[in-house]
Amino acid sequence: MKILILSVRPDEQTAINAWKDRHPDVSVTSAEWELHSDTVDQVEGYAGIVIQQRSLIEDDVYPRLHELGIKQITTRTAGFDVINLKAAAANGLAVSNVPAYSPRSVAELALTHTLRLIRKQELVDQRVHNQDFRWNGLQGAEIHSLTIGIIGAGRIGGTAARLFDALGAKVIANDIKPNHELDDVLTFKSLEEVLKQADVICLHVDLNETSKNLIDAHALSLMKPTAYLVNECRGPVVDTKALLAALKEGRLAGAALDTLVGEEKFFNFDLRGKELPSADLIGLRKLDNVIITPHVGFYTNIAVQNMIDISLDDTLAIISGVECEHVVQQAAQA
Repeated sequence: MKILILSVRPDEQTAINAWKDRHPDVSVTSAEWELHSDTVDQVEGYAGIVIQQRSLIEDDVYPRLHELGIKQITTRTAGFDVINLKAAAANGLAVSNVPAYSPRSVAELALTHTLRLIRKQELVDQRVHNQDFRWNGLQGAEIHSLTIGIIGAGRIGGTAARLFDALGAKVIANDIKPNHELDDVLTFKSLEEVLKQADVICLHVDLNETSKNLIDAHALSLMKPTAYLVNECRGPVVDTKALLAALKEGRLAGAALDTLVGEEKFFNFDLRGKELPSADLIGLRKLDNVIITPHVGFYTNIAVQNMIDISLDDTLAIISGVECEHVVQQAAQA
């Protein structure tokens, strides 16, 4: 039983080794490369594969995986938008993900970003760095005085709602499938009501055709000019150019972004002294009311351990013919 785990970072290897020690009958090989047309042949000889990548898998990879006898693709992330589900199913490939590696990891970053925004911490840090210790323009807000709008109140959004509620904030939310187990900490409202009423909008939706550019120019026009936007889900959920315009024109107080369109070209790369490959990223970095973090919401000790354990457990289950609860796409029946 041989499993290949791709895009492995050094910080993941300890967790992989621990899983291997618990499963001595399974051979697990770590590799740094991604799954693409020019690398797919290296999958030959393995029974299962685990991926973690931001760039799309080309359509010609799926029939080649089928030819090589692969029955599944497991991504050790919650998002699976790099995978063409129809192409995978048509080539006999089940697809699974890790939907809840640690909801607190992302939710806690949303809280961190919110606190930094409402206390103008980016501007404070810049001034202190420049030996400017004046207070003017630095008056913050206390979180219990604010209304937090959660868009996407699933595992992560629901966890974030409970954190904000614990600090005394009023929490409202919008979700296409409201979870009324959260009624003790939030009130569900329409998307328009949430956008209009919230002092902070926190995005926790999946990326799909209905959520692309969910926060566009119209949505931004509904928000208070004193409001903040926090994006911890996927870059394409926000129309970046519309966001830049709103920020530059003072129609929005600020934003915290852990994910951006085209981030696969710059996040997790050392670009010191190099030209940035994104005009939008350059524009956002010029603003002192914008916080950018390189998609690190998931990046905690517990989350990394869970992503490895759950993805390898699921891969082993699928290739062994055991039911896996995290399958998002079954293989097409012959």
